[in-house]
Amino acid sequence: MDRERGPTSDDDQRVNWKNCYKNLLLLAYQSFGVVYGDLSTSPLYVYKSSFSGKMYKYQNEQAVFGLFSLIFWTLTLIPLLKYVVIVLSADDNGEGGTFALYSLLCRHAKLSLLPNQQAADEELSTYFRNGPRMLFGACMVIGDGVLTPAISVLSSISGLQVRAKELHDGEVVLVACLVLVGLFSLQHRGTQRVAFMFAPIVIIWLLCIGVIGLYNTIHWNPKVYHALSPLYIIKFFRQTGKDGWISLGGVLLSITGTEAMFADLGHFTQASIRVAFVGVIYPCLVLQYMGQAAFLSKNFDSISTSFYASIPQPVFWPVFVVATLAAIVASQAVISATFSIVKQCLALGCFPRVKVVHTSRWIYGRIYIPEINWILMVLCLAVTIGFRDTTLIGNAYGIACMTVMFVTTWLIALVMVLVWQKNIIFSLLLLLLFGSIEAVYLSSSLMKVPQGGWAPLVLSFVFMVVMYVWHYGARRKYLFDLQNKVSMKWILTLGPSLGIVRVPGIGLIYTELVTGVPAIFSHFITNLPAFHQVLVFVCVKSVPVPFVPPDERYLIGRIGPRAYRMYRCIVRYGYKDVQKDENFENLLALSIAKFIQMEAEEAASGSYDTSPEGRMAVIRTSDTTGTTLVMRDADQDAGESTMIRSSKSETLQSLQSLYEQESPSVSRRRRVRFELPETEYIDPQVKEELLALAEAKEAGVAYILGHSYIKARKTSSFMKKFVIDVAYSFLRKNCRGPAVALSIPHISLIEVGMIYYV
Repeated sequence: MDRERGPTSDDDQRVNWKNCYKNLLLLAYQSFGVVYGDLSTSPLYVYKSSFSGKMYKYQNEQAVFGLFSLIFWTLTLIPLLKYVVIVLSADDNGEGGTFALYSLLCRHAKLSLLPNQQAADEELSTYFRNGPRMLFGACMVIGDGVLTPAISVLSSISGLQVRAKELHDGEVVLVACLVLVGLFSLQHRGTQRVAFMFAPIVIIWLLCIGVIGLYNTIHWNPKVYHALSPLYIIKFFRQTGKDGWISLGGVLLSITGTEAMFADLGHFTQASIRVAFVGVIYPCLVLQYMGQAAFLSKNFDSISTSFYASIPQPVFWPVFVVATLAAIVASQAVISATFSIVKQCLALGCFPRVKVVHTSRWIYGRIYIPEINWILMVLCLAVTIGFRDTTLIGNAYGIACMTVMFVTTWLIALVMVLVWQKNIIFSLLLLLLFGSIEAVYLSSSLMKVPQGGWAPLVLSFVFMVVMYVWHYGARRKYLFDLQNKVSMKWILTLGPSLGIVRVPGIGLIYTELVTGVPAIFSHFITNLPAFHQVLVFVCVKSVPVPFVPPDERYLIGRIGPRAYRMYRCIVRYGYKDVQKDENFENLLALSIAKFIQMEAEEAASGSYDTSPEGRMAVIRTSDTTGTTLVMRDADQDAGESTMIRSSKSETLQSLQSLYEQESPSVSRRRRVRFELPETEYIDPQVKEELLALAEAKEAGVAYILGHSYIKARKTSSFMKKFVIDVAYSFLRKNCRGPAVALSIPHISLIEVGMIYYV
C-alpha cells in the first residue's frame, strides 16, 4: 500500500506546486497594472528634469554617463535592495503601507492591542491618541494623488510636439487638461470594467521601452554600459559639483512610485511583487535609461524631449499611444491609492467624515470618494495649468515621494527593533545606509522649493491642518465624555425604570466610550419622556489592524443589574474593513442572547463578575461548536427561520426571520422574532430576560445619537477658540453626518442636541 501511495503523494505535491506557480504568476501579472504604472512611466521625464537649470551647460558624454550611473544605482539600492528585499517583509497580516507599519508599532509598543475580556478606555483610546503621528506621511501620499496625474499625463501628451512642432505649450496643456477631466469624471464608475486592461498596457509599455532602450544602446553608443560602474558617479560630481547635487532632485524621479510596491501589498503577495519587479520592471527600466543615455551622448540638443526624440520614427505613434495609456494607468493607480489612504485616515478618526462608495461587489478595496475625487481634479488642473512644465511639476513631485520614503525608512528601523527583535546595530546600519542616501536626495529636492517644490509642502500643510483640526475637535469631545461619565451610583438610585417610562423596543445609544455611561445619557433622560425597554450602548471603534475577523468584532457586556436591561456592545473594525453590516440588528440581538446564556453559565460555576460594569465577552456569531447558541442561515429552514440551539440540552429555540429583499441598490431590512417554548432546561431568570429581549426586538429598534455642538470655553485662548468655534465647526457642518457614516436608517433615528464646552 505504501508503494502505491508514494507516487500519488508525489503527483499531488507536483500539482500543488504547479498551482502555486500559476497563482504566483497570475498575481505578478495583475500587479503590473496596479503597482508599477507610476514607476514605469518615470523615463518620460527623468533626464529632462535632471538636466534642468545650471546642469544644462554640462552637455558632454561624461555628465550623461554619470547621470545614468546615478539612476542605475538609485534603482538598485532603493527599489531593489530596500523595498524588495527588506520593506516588503514588514507586512501587517498581508497589508502594507504607512498604516501597516504604524499598526505594527502600536501593537508592539503597547503590548495589548485587543483586550480579551475587559476593554478599558485607556487601552482602546490609545489608537486615537497616536493617530496624528502618521498624518504627515499620509498628507504627502495625498499630495502624490495630485502631482502624479499632472506630471504623467502632461509628459505623455508633450510628445506631440516632437512630431507636430507647430503645437504650442498652451495647446499641449489644454489637451492634457481634457484627458485629466475625463479621467476624474469616470472615477464614479469604478475601475473594475477597465482594470483587466491595465496589466497588458503596462507590460506592452515596459517591453516597448526595454526594446527601444536596447536598440538605442547598440545604435548610438554601446560604451554606455561602462557607466554601470559607480566610479562614474564620482567623476560626475567632480565635474558638476554643487550643480550635480541639485540635479539629484531630477534623478530621484526615477524611483517615484516605488512606495506603491509596499502600499498595494494587501492586494497581492510579497513573492508576486518581487517576481514582477526583478523579472520585468528592473531590467526594462535599466535598459531604457541606458538607451536614453546612449542617445543623449550623441544628441545633446534633444535633452528637453529625450524620451520621444530617442524613439525610432517608424514606431513613434504606436509608442506615443501606449505611453499615453500607460500614463493614464499610472494616474488611476495613484488616485485609487489616495482614496484608500483617506479611507484609512477616516477609519482612525483623523479625517472629516466623507462618503465612501464601494464600486465593486466582488473585488474588495475598489472604492470611490466623491468629495476627494473632485478636490483632486481641481488641484490637479491647477497644478497643470499653473506650472505648464513637467520640470516644475517634477520638482514638486520629488519632494512628496522622497518624504514618504524617508518616513518609511525610519519606521522600518523601529520595526526591526520592536517587532522583529533584531539587534539595534542592524537598525542603525539600515538608517545609516538608506537614511543618508534619502537625506541627500531630499536636501537636493528642498533646494528646488522656489521652482515648484513648494507645491507639495503647501498641499500637505493644508491637508495636515484639516486633519489636525478634525482630530483635535473630536479628541476634545472624547475627553469631555471620558471625564464626565454618569455615575453608576446615580443610575442605581433611579431604579430599574431609570425614573421614566420604559416602552417596548430596543434603544441603541451610540457613544465613543468603551466603559462607563456618557454624560449625554443624563441629557437623554431629561429630555425624553420615555425610554426603551432594552438599552444598548454601542461603541464603534477602529483599531490599527487591517481587518477584524467577524467572529471577533462584537464585544458584549452588561451595565448595572439584570433588571435594568442595559447592555454594552463594542463593534471593532480594522482600518481597511467596510464599516457596514446590513444584518447588524439581528447579529446584535443574537450576540446579547448568547451573552445572557454565557453569563448564566458562569454564575452557575461561581465565576460571575458582580461589579456594576460586569465583564465584556467576545461573542462569536458564526461559531457552531463549543458555544451555547448557534445561528443558522434563514434559508435552510421552512418559513425562513434561523435556529438558536442550546449546546447543553436538546432544547430547540426558533428565531423566526422575515425578510424584505429588493434590488442590490436598496438596503435589506430584516425583522426577527424569538420564540421560546416552555422548557425546564432554561433558568427562569434567563428565560425572562430572553423573552424581554425578544419582545423588545419585535417592537423595533431605534438609533439614538447625540447631535452635539462643541464650543470653546470663554476662558480659552484665542487660538483654541478659532480652532474649535471656527475651523472645527466649519468642517463638522460641511462633512457627512455621523448617522450617514454609521449607515443608520433615517426612519429609525432619534437625535438629541447637546452643547459641549471644552
